[in-house]
Amino acid sequence: MGAVQAQEYDHARWGLGLRLAGDPPAAAIEREITGGAILRTHVLRPTWHFVAADDLFWMQTLTAPRVHLRMAPYNRRLELDARILTRATALIERALGDEENALTRAELGQGLHRARIAITPMRMAHIAMHAELEGIICSGPRRERQVTYTLAASRARRRRRLGRDESLGELAIRYFQSHGPATIRDFVWWSGLTTPDAVRATEIARASSRSVDGRTYFTIDGRASVPSAPSASSSSRRNRRVHLLPIYDEYLVAYRDRFAVPHGRTTIVTNGRVVGFMHALVIDGQVAGTWRASSRVRPAEVNVVPWRRLTPSERKELAVVGRRYARFAVRLDASEVK
Repeated sequence: MGAVQAQEYDHARWGLGLRLAGDPPAAAIEREITGGAILRTHVLRPTWHFVAADDLFWMQTLTAPRVHLRMAPYNRRLELDARILTRATALIERALGDEENALTRAELGQGLHRARIAITPMRMAHIAMHAELEGIICSGPRRERQVTYTLAASRARRRRRLGRDESLGELAIRYFQSHGPATIRDFVWWSGLTTPDAVRATEIARASSRSVDGRTYFTIDGRASVPSAPSASSSSRRNRRVHLLPIYDEYLVAYRDRFAVPHGRTTIVTNGRVVGFMHALVIDGQVAGTWRASSRVRPAEVNVVPWRRLTPSERKELAVVGRRYARFAVRLDASEVK
């Protein structure tokens, strides 16, 4: 998939798990993240994403300049100029000088404070993001459920080097083979690229196109985005019809145009702006309600608010999917305790 939006850590892990066959291996996903095969960092857009370690450097080299541009006005408001950001990044790199070292954001902030750099939670968040975009730091192993940072070079040891055109083509392949059919506007939104670069990337990737209702959609290898992989059971090869998608799932947030899958009632709008999303119940590719899981109950209790009357078969499959999520949540808890 190239990258998976991941600012809501627990829910983003479910986004990975629900795309795997059978019961999602929660402990294995957590091991991949803890061990550094999957990294959580800022890339593509000014938000957290999961990326494969081997993809970190070429993807950041391609997309970081655009993210820096989008962050510049906010940094100016926080009085974070280039000199402060450069000095802070160097201090962070020095603090993490040991490849096995991992520090929380608060611990990094204490070091900057001792170096007489004024630190607030917001300034520290922007400094850490800058260091990530510069390829200096990325997510480290969680420490008692706290996020840590470590040197990116210690986790992404294989620096895959791609030329700019090769990177553009690779990013387009990743997007359209996992999210297609999608438009250029969709790809621009997801990737953070300029429209000319997105068009060129699509050409390099040799994506096939098709016009529907006056809009041009692109795919690669004829594969379309499906929220869940087929069951591992040979007797149940068809894709699931019912899905409990997590907040900010790629199926919902990776598109600029939402004509095919409108989901306005899963968004929280304030003053005309979308400021949040809710978990979505999806049936046959369309949003059919919202859901949430109680964090106080184990196994997790899933509460669904459908927008229409569900058929008996849909209710039956929803119960199966709900139990699948509950098992995943329990196993995540167990893996974190270990």
